[in-house]
Amino acid sequence: MNEPNSTGQARAHGAIPGSAEPGIPGPTVVVFDYGSGNVRSAVRALERVGAAVTLTADPVAALACDGLFVPGVGNFHACLAGLREADGPRIIDVRLAGGRPVFGVCVGMQVLFDGSTEPAETTYAGLGEWPGLVSRLQAPVVPHMGWSTVDVGAGSRLFAGVEAERFYFVHSYAAQQWLLVPDGPFERVAPVVTWAEHGSRFVAAVENGPLSATQFHPEKSGDAGAVLLENWVKSL
Repeated sequence: MNEPNSTGQARAHGAIPGSAEPGIPGPTVVVFDYGSGNVRSAVRALERVGAAVTLTADPVAALACDGLFVPGVGNFHACLAGLREADGPRIIDVRLAGGRPVFGVCVGMQVLFDGSTEPAETTYAGLGEWPGLVSRLQAPVVPHMGWSTVDVGAGSRLFAGVEAERFYFVHSYAAQQWLLVPDGPFERVAPVVTWAEHGSRFVAAVENGPLSATQFHPEKSGDAGAVLLENWVKSL
């Protein structure tokens, strides 16, 4: 996959996020190394905004850290196979049951839905944290690869300060419907859903209590992505 070039991208807040103050350790973050690849850029991006990062698939570390970052590239079902082998579904489930933050990126977001129509020799159900299926983008050109703006959901904390910025996408599949619509007393804790468009609208990000996810790659989204990651790290 091509690495994005952020040259010319507007700088969020006019400043590049920095690391934690010298001598003050940042929140601990595990980048879950379950074989999805493309993890070093995530480690560097999180370190840049002040997190104390460990790249590992160790379940003890993944359960104990302040924040678990779940990357994902490639085929939906291949990523799920890797997650299953590393006990990822149980780790994610235990963390969320205890209100411990989890952040999924790209296919690491897609696997949080019920499933995907993406073909594979062996198919798996998704983790079912959110209802609905991931399906192929309906657009003249697929994959969607490049910088796009997003329609930020009301009340977003993840996008604070970067609501008008562009983020780097590279994907052929996405969730194109949002089916979890709480009513009654649960409306006040309804997930914040952010959308983007490529041919048609699709879910670009979700903030759902301790569970956050983006279809785009914040670690490859220049200064805007750094601000978004810093917002998450500061919430841990």
